[in-house]
Amino acid sequence: MSLAETVVSRFPEPIRSIALKHRELVKFALVGGTCFVIDTVLFFGIKTVVLPNNPVTAKIIATLVATIVSYVLNREWSFRTRGGRERHHEAALFFLVNGIGIVLNSAPLYIARYLFHLQEPHVSRLTEEISDFLSAQIIGTLIAMAFRWYGYKTWVFPEENVRGRGRSIEEEKELGHS
Repeated sequence: MSLAETVVSRFPEPIRSIALKHRELVKFALVGGTCFVIDTVLFFGIKTVVLPNNPVTAKIIATLVATIVSYVLNREWSFRTRGGRERHHEAALFFLVNGIGIVLNSAPLYIARYLFHLQEPHVSRLTEEISDFLSAQIIGTLIAMAFRWYGYKTWVFPEENVRGRGRSIEEEKELGHS
């Protein structure tokens, strides 16, 4: 039994049945939660220490780092039995989907800062920080997450059960399983 299944087995019914039925979504959500923490820590660290006058750039850098971690975790854990593409095509599509995700994730922050002027001196520092968090980390993340879930299942990892546990498409072809 995998770690995820062990954790899910402790959930109360009917949540347990739903989680087991939607394992892939649960794993995607756990990877997303992990990457959300990485993104949030990097975003506020970069925005505060390195690029205080460029929050959108800080957001893009943080999201890019979280995206790289996301690729590895999603490919090797969340969608490890899915595939249907050669590794370089899969990676290119993953980063294309995530490039669009970065735009979707950063757009609410851009709108809040530069269209609604939710930044100093137009608003207080506290209002600016709350706005940055809500627009970049909540609204942007939710929009990008929905798009990524659709994009991964539709374009990046389109076919179910084409890879064995942890084997790539290339390895499956060599073994004669594909």
